[in-house]
Amino acid sequence: MVTHLENPADPAPPRPTEPAARRDGGAPGGASILVVDDEPIVREVVGRYLRQEGFAVAEAADGPEALRRFAAARPDLVLLDLMLPGLDGLEVCRRIRTQSNVPIVMLTAKGDETDTVIGLGVGGDDYVAKPFSPRELVARVKAVLRRAGEPPPVADGDPLRFGRLTIRPDRRQVEVGGQAIDLTAREFDLLLFLASHPGRVFSREEMLDKVWDWAYASDGGTVTVHIRRLRQKIEPDPERPRHVKTVWGVGYKFEP
Repeated sequence: MVTHLENPADPAPPRPTEPAARRDGGAPGGASILVVDDEPIVREVVGRYLRQEGFAVAEAADGPEALRRFAAARPDLVLLDLMLPGLDGLEVCRRIRTQSNVPIVMLTAKGDETDTVIGLGVGGDDYVAKPFSPRELVARVKAVLRRAGEPPPVADGDPLRFGRLTIRPDRRQVEVGGQAIDLTAREFDLLLFLASHPGRVFSREEMLDKVWDWAYASDGGTVTVHIRRLRQKIEPDPERPRHVKTVWGVGYKFEP
């Protein structure tokens, strides 16, 4: 059997007799996770790791079942494989987004950048490339839930203006040439972070720590995809960006 876990020979921790995270038997903060993947071993291993941490877990093996489970369980986060039978993960994500802002972490094939970019564009909050470590996936889930539970940061002060680009922190709004631009919450946070430190170069790891609040960073591709999406929305020529620039071998900076 082909698996997309990094350590299939040791797929899961021992089954706990009691939930590990809380003695009262509840999930951390009451959190529940919907795991959607057509590979039974992925659902089993990921589900076991999540349950050991005290999360409530529901599972689905295809797109239609995922939508039914979502409607019934109303989970706090969805782990969504893009390659699903019946209805692919992109369409599942689109349909969930019409009714909910629940965090969605997409599971993508390693190196399948096109689907990753599309997935983030249709409403995915983050992605994890297969093969992945179940422990790292659980850490990612915790970080995303922690961020989702925080109120959106609101900054005081005047708008930041850079030529045709205007960033209004108090409204969480961005304008290019006076036209409002539709950014996701994470894209706005990323742009505001860079623009608040003009000229300073940040590594992908620093950006993951500051913007995504991940305990440890092993997937700089998340930053790369969000930078590309951001450039497509705010730069006149995304291939030759005016503001969000790459510093080769180091990371990115905002050029005012």
